[in-house]
Amino acid sequence: MDWQEIEVFLAVADELHFGRAAERLGLSQARVSRMVQKLERRVGALLFDRTTRRVSLTPIGQQLLADLAPAHQSVLDSIARAQTAGRGISGVLDVGFLGPLAGRVLLDIVDTLRSTQPNLEIQLHTTEVADPCGPLRDNEFDLLLTQFPVTEPGITTGPVVIVEPCVLAVSAQHPLARNDTVSLEDLATDRIFRPAGSPPSQWLESYQPWTTPSGQPIDRGPAVRTFQELMTLIAAGQGICTVAAHNTRYHPRTDVAYIPMTDAPPFEFGLVWRTNAETTRVQAFSETTKRLVDEWGGPTATATW
Repeated sequence: MDWQEIEVFLAVADELHFGRAAERLGLSQARVSRMVQKLERRVGALLFDRTTRRVSLTPIGQQLLADLAPAHQSVLDSIARAQTAGRGISGVLDVGFLGPLAGRVLLDIVDTLRSTQPNLEIQLHTTEVADPCGPLRDNEFDLLLTQFPVTEPGITTGPVVIVEPCVLAVSAQHPLARNDTVSLEDLATDRIFRPAGSPPSQWLESYQPWTTPSGQPIDRGPAVRTFQELMTLIAAGQGICTVAAHNTRYHPRTDVAYIPMTDAPPFEFGLVWRTNAETTRVQAFSETTKRLVDEWGGPTATATW
C-alpha cells in the first residue's frame, strides 16, 4: 500500500465524491477510481458503496478510515516538525536568572544557541531572592536559571548547571572573620538573615537550618529582599549569612569577609520551566544547556568564570 493510495482513499472518504476528491488531489477522476479499485482488491472487500446518486463508506471502509486517519495525521505532523527544525526556531524566549554567576553562565548558553538558531530572540532578566520563581509562575519568564532545589507543582526541573561551595559572609569586624574556615556549628554564634517573601522552603532547610548538627538553635535575623541589602546589613554587623562562593569575586567588599565552610552542602543552580509551557523554544534551550554541561564535564564550578 503506497502513500498515494492512502491519500486517495482518505480524500474520497472525506469528500464522498470521486470527482471532488480527484480535483482536490490534482488527479483525473479515472485515476482516482482505479486506485480505489486497486486498494479494494488489496483489502479483499469493497470500501465504498457507489450508486449514480451517492458514495458512502462500507463498514470495512469505515474501519479502515478510523485506523488510517490518525496514523496519516501523525506522519504529517512528524514531517511538519522536521520541516520546522530544518527552518530553525523563531520567536522570543524570556530567560530569567538568579545571581551574577547564573547570568554569566547564561551568556555562554545563549551564544551557543544563537549559533544554531539565529532567528530565536533571547531576552535575559534578573529575578530576586525573595521569590525567584515568581516571574516564572506569572508567565513573565519561559525559563529560569536559579538556585536548587525547586520542587513546586507545575514546574519542571532541568539540568544542574552550576555546583559550587558554600561560604559564610560576616562583617570584617566579626570574631569569625579571623577564622580560616567555619562550620555549621558556628551559625549558632549569631543571627542568620533569611530571604523575604516566599523563597523555596528547601533552601532554608538546606542552607539555613533551624539548628546546628549538635542541636544548637540558630537565631533567624530580619528578612532581606535583595543581595545588596543583605551585604549592607552584614557589613553593619547585624547578622551573618551563608552564600554561594562566587560572591567572593562578584561582590568583593572590604567590610565583609567570606569564610569557607567545611561541612555545608554545596550550592546548586539549574534550569526550571513551567511544565505546561514546554515549547520547542524551551526544549531547544534546555537541550543546548545539557549539551554544554556534558562538554564542560559536568556542572561547572565557580572557577570556570
